Amino acid sequence: MDSQSTAPTQPANTISKRQGPTDSELPIMISPTYPGQPLLEAFGDLRADIESLVVRVGGVLLRGFDVPSVDDFQQFAAAFGHPLLRYEFASTPRSAVSSGIYTSTEYPAHQHIPLHNEQAYTREWPMKIWFHCVTASPEGGETPIADSRAIYRRMPAEIRERFAPGILYVRNYGDFDMPWQKVFNTEDRAEVEAFCQRAGIRCEWKPDGDLRTTQLCQSIETHPVTGEQVWFNQGHLFHVSNLQPEVRESLEELLEPEDMPRNVFFADGSPIDDAIFDEIRGVLAEETVMFPWQAGDVLMLDNMLVAHARTPFKGPRKVVVAMAEGHGNLSKD
Repeated sequence: MDSQSTAPTQPANTISKRQGPTDSELPIMISPTYPGQPLLEAFGDLRADIESLVVRVGGVLLRGFDVPSVDDFQQFAAAFGHPLLRYEFASTPRSAVSSGIYTSTEYPAHQHIPLHNEQAYTREWPMKIWFHCVTASPEGGETPIADSRAIYRRMPAEIRERFAPGILYVRNYGDFDMPWQKVFNTEDRAEVEAFCQRAGIRCEWKPDGDLRTTQLCQSIETHPVTGEQVWFNQGHLFHVSNLQPEVRESLEELLEPEDMPRNVFFADGSPIDDAIFDEIRGVLAEETVMFPWQAGDVLMLDNMLVAHARTPFKGPRKVVVAMAEGHGNLSKD
């Protein structure tokens, strides 16, 4: 950012209790010009700097502003000029709070949600994602983040090469995972089939009436603005090694690999060894940045440049999410 800019930015290391690699700037913190300044009031002065920082660093944390309601957060996210997106082809449960605003992933508080770029398990995704902390948990509940460019650079070359053709996601909806009606927001099979055809997803109705989908998606992608390579997939979340050992053991006794609730394979359909994902998770851990939420915080990320996660927590916690600026690679077919 220009040194003459009047935007009240601060180095990332001024964020209280921030942990992460010392060479990462994530996230740049922006503070109000006076205590309690309304975020919407500040938007006009901050917009250009926020946008330049998000595309350069990947994310900004707006802290200390007054955000009186979720509606104010919604207006802030929408003010960047792109309609807020619906959460389609879901992989995790969320609830709509208002138009374009959703709860963060509704997994039990004791569970850790690993780093991921939103909807990187599909071929269409939001470029921008916002998080607003309404209530900060008294213990845990952080939203760790990581630079997807740095992850790509740090990833062993042999893994990058093996993953370059993409990876194959296989999902079986029903008893052991989200029902297809919830994922596709419809009870109509024809609507599901039409969505899958448009999105490049192969779908098949099984004899019991449940659904299986298969989709070849990117593992590595090129950012459309910066031209940089990013690690961009959710293979480590979908692979069976992400299951708790006792859950995995039980499911593998009952089901064939292709019938597991979720699984991921190399582009040619061959299995991916657990050890590869052990290495991948190690790289993700080395690039993780973490800091405690404060009530009123707004975190804005470029969803391709920065991955996010959630730590376990105790007590009340409310973080809401907005997404915008759809992008994808379906045109490459």
